[in-house]
Amino acid sequence: MGELSNGTERDQAAFMAARIPSFTHFLSSYAPEMLPVRSIGPLAGSSDVADVIKGLPHATTIVTVVSERGVVMAGDRRATAGNMISKRDVEKVFRADEYSAIGMAGVASVGLEFIRLFGVELEHYEKMEGRTLSLEGKANRLGKMIRDNLMAAMQGLAVIPLFAGYDEDTGAGRIFSYDVAGGPYEEHRFHSIGSGSIFAKSALKKYYTEDMSVSDAVLACVQALYDAADDDSATGGPDLTRRLFPVIATITDDGFSKLSDAEAADYAQQVVDGRMRLPDGPAAPLRTAS
Repeated sequence: MGELSNGTERDQAAFMAARIPSFTHFLSSYAPEMLPVRSIGPLAGSSDVADVIKGLPHATTIVTVVSERGVVMAGDRRATAGNMISKRDVEKVFRADEYSAIGMAGVASVGLEFIRLFGVELEHYEKMEGRTLSLEGKANRLGKMIRDNLMAAMQGLAVIPLFAGYDEDTGAGRIFSYDVAGGPYEEHRFHSIGSGSIFAKSALKKYYTEDMSVSDAVLACVQALYDAADDDSATGGPDLTRRLFPVIATITDDGFSKLSDAEAADYAQQVVDGRMRLPDGPAAPLRTAS
């Protein structure tokens, strides 16, 4: 037996027992209290709890686009609580591992817990198995984690992730979306989640072209987020006065890379300057079928 810093004693042999490749599975058996909330408890469904949930910050719009070398993911910075703006500088796009990224919409605090746990899950698997999961395997593992949160989601603590990455087996970018029951569903070309997703996806229908360069894919994402903010009050556009711009990540054969604030600002400024001339954004050329 070993004594932890908080004075409690736990059997350290549990850590050395059967090789369990899933850290979440191990934690659910050894210390389930450390997992993201699975249920709100006996007060669930009462008006008081509903009011508390409504007052929690919710993350909103995420977009992702497949490019010629992989995939680009971007998210706005606004979080809302009911009809109020609760935060203006939230980050919603994160590195999952070297070749994948994850974004989230829904209850921000629960989403951040899931993202941290998912990162540990992928690291744990690699250390236990001596190899990384395939991109599809990562997507399936995330789906299982979301499905385990179904009871809490049904009570209002819903988190909807968007997962994308560079598939080393196929040499292409891939996108996976989810519902509260776990999914996953593979999306093609582009996708968006969150309150502004309907507007962002409509915009991407105009902006997307096959085999876009990484730079063009980034610009398309920023244009789509601008369009979402134009019609959805829960989505924040570029904030030039506070110097707050979308969080943008590229995942290519070179791995995960997050654009610097200066780089994100350059793309946002291009979009803002263009909207001064064309408030509704660039028009897509009409093509006739040949």
